[in-house]
Amino acid sequence: MLAIIVTMFVAIEHLGIMALEIFGNPAQQAKAFDLPLKFTQQHEAQVSFANQGIYNGALGAAIIASYWLFSGATLVLVWQMLLAFVMVVALFGALTATKKIILIQFLPALIAFFTYISLKHKKKIAMQGFAAISFF
Repeated sequence: MLAIIVTMFVAIEHLGIMALEIFGNPAQQAKAFDLPLKFTQQHEAQVSFANQGIYNGALGAAIIASYWLFSGATLVLVWQMLLAFVMVVALFGALTATKKIILIQFLPALIAFFTYISLKHKKKIAMQGFAAISFF
């Protein structure tokens, strides 16, 4: 359950980032992304923000939509793949834009990703225990 909650948090967060990038005003964008206001007021910067917003929105929508499109192990694999994408993009963003992306985007995705790995490991151990019990 925790894994689903954190994964949905990542999805909703990306929809929020999309809204900021596409519909936010230059002052909000400058504050959120640690950029000079003069830069965010430029037409080219606004076009770039909108383009980035589409990608963030697509990631968020894909995470949410996959909940209804897949189930079981397939859902977990799809979510792990999408969370891995989020982590790679967040690391790139932290290196090129602002370090706070590590806390805002990377960390929640990392927590969700490792929660699924932990669940897989626990299930594997439980299944091994079940197999040992049924052997007797």
